[in-house]
Amino acid sequence: MADTKREIERKYESEGTALPDLTGVPGVASVRDKGVAHLDATYYDTADTRLAAASLTLRRRTGGSDAGWHLKFPVAPGVRDEIRAPLSDDLPESLARLVRSRVRERALLPVVRLRSDRDVRHLLDRAGRLLAEVSVDTVHAERLTDGGGTARWTEIEVELADDGDPAFLDKVEKKLRKAGARPSESASKLARALAETAPDTAAARPEGTRPPPATAPAAAPRQKRRPRPAGSPVTAGDHVLAYVRAQRDALVELDPAVRQDVPDSVHRMRVATRRLRSTFRTFRAVLDREVTDPIAADLKWLAGELGLDRDQEVLAARLRAALDDLPAPLVHGPVGDRLAAWSEARHSGAHGRLTGILDSRRHLALLDTLDALLADPPLREKAAAKPDKVLAKAVRKDIDKLSGLVTTALDLPPGDDRDTALHEARKKTKRTRYAAEAATPALGGPAKALTASMKSLQGLLGDHQDSVMARRTLRELAAVAHAAGEDTFTYGLLHGREERRAEIAEAALPEAWTSIGEDLRPWTT
Repeated sequence: MADTKREIERKYESEGTALPDLTGVPGVASVRDKGVAHLDATYYDTADTRLAAASLTLRRRTGGSDAGWHLKFPVAPGVRDEIRAPLSDDLPESLARLVRSRVRERALLPVVRLRSDRDVRHLLDRAGRLLAEVSVDTVHAERLTDGGGTARWTEIEVELADDGDPAFLDKVEKKLRKAGARPSESASKLARALAETAPDTAAARPEGTRPPPATAPAAAPRQKRRPRPAGSPVTAGDHVLAYVRAQRDALVELDPAVRQDVPDSVHRMRVATRRLRSTFRTFRAVLDREVTDPIAADLKWLAGELGLDRDQEVLAARLRAALDDLPAPLVHGPVGDRLAAWSEARHSGAHGRLTGILDSRRHLALLDTLDALLADPPLREKAAAKPDKVLAKAVRKDIDKLSGLVTTALDLPPGDDRDTALHEARKKTKRTRYAAEAATPALGGPAKALTASMKSLQGLLGDHQDSVMARRTLRELAAVAHAAGEDTFTYGLLHGREERRAEIAEAALPEAWTSIGEDLRPWTT
């Protein structure tokens, strides 16, 4: 069983190994010597150090008070979430799954061994509560791959106590700086060890000195295709690829959160798949469809898998809220229990199924394919053009199609055909919104305003579609309740309220469409 701890710490380098008198730090009443711990940690990564490139660390450590397996995810500078699992010979599957989006089907190997003598001090307040742990770590690093070398250094580490005020670390830092310490240039011990034991640097420098920072080589593009320039996007292709890259990164980075069932993570991953699909379809003048269409098919599959549980979760929440709004005398029969049973039956096993999808060969291959597309983009001729004309033209096409769908829907009488037409308009609204998002860095204000308008319209159409789905579910639940001999009055009442919500949304649509006309004008003139 793994558990998670938020780790807030800072690292420092110093010529000496002695700590200054930390009782002078404001708020510190005493400093308690906790002795020296001998730590032995082996760090695991792929042969091409994919985890380290993403600032993730995976280690097996003995010694100290927290021996076991540790996986650390960056949250912010100096802040990491550490997920722990009990000490064992083999990597726990619970941790292996959390790095699968990075590792894919590559093997995890021991890459670095760090042996540290940790001299620990606890900073305590007047009540004896722990404020922070300060340690002087004497580190011996040994590279276990590529015939790398060894390195030694000493560093000071200050870790904030659980639920402590991060501002306290500023006070400690002020004291350490006065004593000659300086913030470490490395974000972690592993990062420093990899740099200082690299085969091309370890043998050519004195032990304990630091090599220059390494720069990862860029992937070479195919012939006749212009490589993406370093720095800010310039061409239409640069802007589209930047948006694609951001969504690819979201898919990879959200994977651990989805596996841990973090609220809203499934929805955010699903949105990333939709943004990618929309980008491929809208900007087909920039990216070759022969390459992107098969990728879009896999993205549609993934979005569908993600949506099975997400759509049910949203619908269940809507129905529970509607039921809670009813006065008690209007609730006839075990409606709440039946709704809860329906929700649980639909949700049961969903998380395990979704984890299986993320572990599937098809999903891992999709991530590899997105990597390959970004490394060697299938750019068409217009990708080299300036973004204002190319991107604006693509967005304008989406707006024209959306306008036709909205007009058609409004001309239909209320009923199933209109519901279907409004649902199609909702999907096109999302696509137009994502196109405007992708174009905003290049086109500025008009694209930003269009994004906001499409988001508002999407909300209105989404509420209408949710009502359609809610009414369908209420009819199904009522049929089951009727067969069981239960009173179905409340289901009918909720159904009527949902009909009214849909009517309100439909009535508001013409005015909403007219109100965004100002934001559409730059795209239609």
